[in-house]
Amino acid sequence: MLSSAKPITIVMAEDDPDDRLLAQEAMEECMLANSLYCVENGEELLDYLRRRGRFSEPGVAPRPGLILLDLNMPRMDGREALREIKADSELRSIPVVVLTTSKAEEDIVRSYDLGANSYVTKPLTFEGLVDVMKTLRRYWFEIIELPDTPRGQ
Repeated sequence: MLSSAKPITIVMAEDDPDDRLLAQEAMEECMLANSLYCVENGEELLDYLRRRGRFSEPGVAPRPGLILLDLNMPRMDGREALREIKADSELRSIPVVVLTTSKAEEDIVRSYDLGANSYVTKPLTFEGLVDVMKTLRRYWFEIIELPDTPRGQ
């Protein structure tokens, strides 16, 4: 029932190039046709979301309908980025799914306290990642209703 899914831009904040590639391949494997934009840390994510620096040209940084956020990144980690996103009235409505290797209870609790919409531990296999992407597709793009993108975005 993929045809009922809305086309949504996804931004993935992930510092590991292999994990970014695997996520792209997993999305293709489960036929998730949404656009995936990748950034390498929290600073780049915020630049993307606020259309600053290399993301300032029109059309380069479409407003995402979903953010996949790693916690452990250089420069600005996912926790700091999440705090800033959820404190910003222009950005806080964008759903954020924490997708990380950490299973630490402290990270889970803190992520939800900071406003994460979901917390998913990265699977150890590609097949597991495909399953996660299928589940994300079904939930975020077929089951729930997301607000329309604000004007001018």
